Amino acid sequence: MTQPLAFPGRPPAPVPGATSPELRIARVRSHARTLVWPVIVLVAVAAAVGFFTGNLPAPLRDWMLWLVAGVVVVFLVLVPWLRWLARTYTITTRRVIAQEGLVRRVRRELTHTRGYTITERRGPVQRLWGAGTLILAGGVDHPMEVKNIPGVSLVHEVLSDQIEVGQILAHRDSHQIPVVGQPPQV
Repeated sequence: MTQPLAFPGRPPAPVPGATSPELRIARVRSHARTLVWPVIVLVAVAAAVGFFTGNLPAPLRDWMLWLVAGVVVVFLVLVPWLRWLARTYTITTRRVIAQEGLVRRVRRELTHTRGYTITERRGPVQRLWGAGTLILAGGVDHPMEVKNIPGVSLVHEVLSDQIEVGQILAHRDSHQIPVVGQPPQV
């Protein structure tokens, strides 16, 4: 048995006392504009290697050019891309999960039922791209920063809705509200 829908398109609220399944709402990464410089470096290195292979002065060899190009690509292209890839933010119906790191994995969680304040911070370049940083402060722990995410206004709205729904369900479940049509439990 489910509760009637308050708004069309929203999932039905679970029966009081029943556990609701945790559903993933969104998984986001930092805005991909942070990868613009690595892409420019990659194109420049490829062009330089293509131009200078076979055209180097006498004391230098082609393998030296390829070695330097490989080192530049690893440190200025591959490492920033892996750092971008390693940081994810997952929003579910119960919590926000921030994960980062490839070798040393760090995971932080913040539940919606505890409630937290949401601060939106956007610089001029972030406003231009529609991105921003959300600071989620629960009051007790260190605030969680959801850094440089695209569609920050939409994510802000989703988080506000999830806090409201989570607190309503937690409040409802904390009281013994009988379900209509079922005998009271003794």
